[in-house]
Amino acid sequence: MNNLFCRVLSLYLIIALFALTVPAPGWAMLVPAGRSEARTADRAAVQAALESSAVKQRLLDYGLTPEETAQRLGSLSDEQIHQLAANLDAVQAGGILGDVILILLIVLIIVLVLQLSGNHVIIRR
Repeated sequence: MNNLFCRVLSLYLIIALFALTVPAPGWAMLVPAGRSEARTADRAAVQAALESSAVKQRLLDYGLTPEETAQRLGSLSDEQIHQLAANLDAVQAGGILGDVILILLIVLIIVLVLQLSGNHVIIRR
């Protein structure tokens, strides 16, 4: 029984050693030209947003110097830079106008539903 175990273990170790010495295939590929251009465009959009005075002041309020900001921007991956550039369009200066419009629409819908259901909405000063 001990002899059989030693033979199986020896065979396993020989196969494992052989498998570990086989070099892994290389998967080198060229980067498509569009990605480089897209990264440059995304980086330029983020850089332009960071150069505005309001953003600079806000980053300084958080304790980030322009050098630290540039260093952190340089450490982002391509996907993170693309996501940041895509979300820059959603950022509004102040951000209050969208909230006010949303609240007015909600109030208008509530008043309309109440009027259609037969209830009267009376607004007094």
